[in-house]
Amino acid sequence: EGSGCTPRLAATAPPALVWVPAGCRGAQGRFAYKLLHDLFANYSSALRPVEDTDRALNVTLQVTLSQIIDMDERNQVLTSYLWVRQAWLDAHLTWDKDAYDGIDSIRIPSSYVWRPDIILYNNADDHFGGSMETNVVLRSDGHIMWDSPAITKSSCKVDVSYFPFDGQQCRLTFGSWTYNGNQIDLHNRLDTGDLTDFVENVEWEVLGMPATRNVVTYGCCSEPYPDVTYTLLLRRRASFYIFNLLLPCIMVSFLAPLGFYLPADSGEKVSLGVTVLLALTVFQLLVAESMPPSESVPLIGKYYIATMTMITASTALTIFIMNVHHCGPGAWPVPPWARRLILHHMARLCCVYEVGESCKSPRRALGRQEGMGDAGGLGESPREGEADLKAGGCPRDRCLCHHDGLLRNVGYIASCFRRHRATQRRTGEWKKVAKVMDRFFMWVFFLMVFLMSVLVLGKAA
Repeated sequence: EGSGCTPRLAATAPPALVWVPAGCRGAQGRFAYKLLHDLFANYSSALRPVEDTDRALNVTLQVTLSQIIDMDERNQVLTSYLWVRQAWLDAHLTWDKDAYDGIDSIRIPSSYVWRPDIILYNNADDHFGGSMETNVVLRSDGHIMWDSPAITKSSCKVDVSYFPFDGQQCRLTFGSWTYNGNQIDLHNRLDTGDLTDFVENVEWEVLGMPATRNVVTYGCCSEPYPDVTYTLLLRRRASFYIFNLLLPCIMVSFLAPLGFYLPADSGEKVSLGVTVLLALTVFQLLVAESMPPSESVPLIGKYYIATMTMITASTALTIFIMNVHHCGPGAWPVPPWARRLILHHMARLCCVYEVGESCKSPRRALGRQEGMGDAGGLGESPREGEADLKAGGCPRDRCLCHHDGLLRNVGYIASCFRRHRATQRRTGEWKKVAKVMDRFFMWVFFLMVFLMSVLVLGKAA
């Protein structure tokens, strides 16, 4: 019993079967075609759509960050995927929706209507491409909403002073290129960028995206030019760089002091220092390749330079200590101050002792027992032996000890043995001086590596 364009259902028909009068089929389509023809019959997309040319056209802007594609620190370029929404009022595209079968909005290509020339001021793309040619939503009251995705490359001032524990602030400035503030008044729709549909980045963490409206007067023109600037607050996820650059450097740095622990006769002390220095050079080159060539040295670069300087100093000290260790028989005796400072105090501090000594009770006077041993052995003078023989009552004509030639030979052998023992004792003292210095500098450089690592991590925190 329906009349007009009201659909009617058969009593026994399934719910999916709806009968529509033939006159009503395609009614919306015909009205939409008629509406499109009537709207754009005398319309031009080249002129600003305002009734009063002296008044500014309000344009609202809203940016949604969808994804951070790449952050090129060396070239200081941020590549991001954005959804840009622009809305304005077109005074020439209004209609009475009742006259067109209740059509309240239509979607038409954006090239049909006038569009504000809102561009990214700090664009760093070679092609300088704009937004995608998507449709606009046109309402009966003349409001137009244009949503368009765009992949933008924007210049971003990168500060790598605290790399890899750094944070960056990248600005995206949008504004009209030709219309000034008296013609287009640009406003941000929200105080922040929309991050609800943001795809998480593996390297960067987004802390926020505040938006601010600025009115700038440039040197070329006297009119004000409004713009909307979105500041993208980024913080680097440092786990990758900690496990691949920082921890290997710390572990390699702790190998450098162990070069002092190697025996001097092994021949590998200098080789270890040079190998560690080359390893740190490779790590430094890896960091330098990804950083911009600026005066700001990254934190990890400073750590590498300090560690390489320390390893260079340790290698130079190792060469000096090896020279002390290999002092030959013609070396001077150890000076008294060195014997007192190094062989007594520093040896006790570094727990360097010989076989039979302990770290808690070293010998008080090095060489005293050796001197006593020499005097009690073959070092006795021939006159003392002759006196003992005389005291024993050995007959002079029957004892071989009274022969002058034999006594001279024994004295010569004893003096050679004493000189050999003195040379060995002097060489041993220099070797112990080198060993004590090795242990002392080993602990000093261990402490330096530990303090540098703590300072780097503390400054990063």
